[in-house]
Amino acid sequence: MSTRREQRRGVVLAIILTGYLLVLIDVSILMVALPRIRHDLRFSPTSLSWAQNAYTLTFGGLLLLGARAGDLLGRRRAFIAGIALFAASSLAVALAGSPAAMILARAIQGVGAATLAPSTLALLSTSFPEGHQRTRAMAAYGALAGIATSIGMIIGGILTQTLSWRVGFLLNVPIGLAAILAAPRFLPETARHPGRLDVAGAMSSTLGVSALVFGIVHSADAGWTDQVTLIALAAGLALVALFITSQKHSSQPLMPPRLFSNRERAGAYGARFLFNGALLSFYFFMSQYLQGVTGDTPLQAGLAFLPATLAAFAAATATSRLIRRTSNALMSIAGCAAMLIGTAWISRVSADTSYLTGIVLPMIIFGIGQGLGLSTLTTGGMAGVTRDDAGVAGGLVNVAHHTGGALGLGILVTIFAGAGSGAHGSQLLASRVSASLTGAAIFVALALIVTLVTRPRRRRILPARVDLEPPPAATHNARPVAEALTETRAAA
Repeated sequence: MSTRREQRRGVVLAIILTGYLLVLIDVSILMVALPRIRHDLRFSPTSLSWAQNAYTLTFGGLLLLGARAGDLLGRRRAFIAGIALFAASSLAVALAGSPAAMILARAIQGVGAATLAPSTLALLSTSFPEGHQRTRAMAAYGALAGIATSIGMIIGGILTQTLSWRVGFLLNVPIGLAAILAAPRFLPETARHPGRLDVAGAMSSTLGVSALVFGIVHSADAGWTDQVTLIALAAGLALVALFITSQKHSSQPLMPPRLFSNRERAGAYGARFLFNGALLSFYFFMSQYLQGVTGDTPLQAGLAFLPATLAAFAAATATSRLIRRTSNALMSIAGCAAMLIGTAWISRVSADTSYLTGIVLPMIIFGIGQGLGLSTLTTGGMAGVTRDDAGVAGGLVNVAHHTGGALGLGILVTIFAGAGSGAHGSQLLASRVSASLTGAAIFVALALIVTLVTRPRRRRILPARVDLEPPPAATHNARPVAEALTETRAAA
């Protein structure tokens, strides 16, 4: 009986991790295929960023709405609906015959991912009893997040080189169908909670950030004084302002303003936003550099990222032990500092850069910063939250992650388009990648400044008084339960 129960839990874990893996590797499969996608669908150098941003904007912008939908409808229903939409839109991506068709399908993929992703962790918690079994399940969940980038890069490289980049998206369809069929049989349903969906708030924030990114990317071709650019930027700012105002007066806000009252937590959101603006851009531009300048095949380009992804996995694994010996704030600073060094170093790439000293070594340092930074900024984003706010705080961490990546990439694409005047061929591409990564280094420098400014202040220790009064009781800084639990899944 015990063996049968263990086997059933193993199937439950496999189903949940399958859904989570689809969301994680979809980004990296695309990255390594970007040069082929640009050639096949005839994207312009600037519009190519929308193949990624259409996904990250809807994913990040609708995450909080997806989490709320899971609370109202049940996590299993949300899991099935999300993975069904994700699989269907993956088929549309694979069949896309134009940039517009691919961008639309990628946006719908993001909606599916925003519905699916919040349910995976909730189902994991309800399917495994607290203790050793849940710890092992959480460890598998975190480990998957750590290696998903490498898996996606390698799978994407193999498929793009031997078959077609389209096959990487077609694979989502049978995998998604298998998970949909297995979910009702094995996954438990969670209780439904009363409440309402703030669809207007979610749409205003998502459309607002999308309009800002569109205006920034459009300026690369049309200029900052172009009428379409100005209208898009103005509309984006107005919609974002409307969303912020509505959250202050909503009885059930998607983004409760009280979450920003804690100094460390607010700093973690801001730093995560800047941090991922550089992180996503690094993989976007270096994938093009490796295939367009050094002449790597898609598979070789995927393998070339292994120094960064393996270093990130090792650093994320060691983060909990390092925090116990120091502090989360100190490790956040160390992560941003390491990533700044790696980004600044690799931004010096040129058409004749040495692979070992110009790419591998800075990638290792970059990866260490990535592993430390993502883990500690996740923990910082959960600092001091109450049990009731733990879900929305975790969602806000992911919102900062994805919207920061989309907005950062949009800004750096404009730098990419304007750099390298007078150069040609591989020299031009190398100059543009170098300029873009220099901008990414500025993002990481700002993230480092934010972590330094918002780090928790040490309590002032008063000198002992020589009198007859008893000494004051010693105080200890106890980390909130939510923060400690978050370390288990910090790699995500």
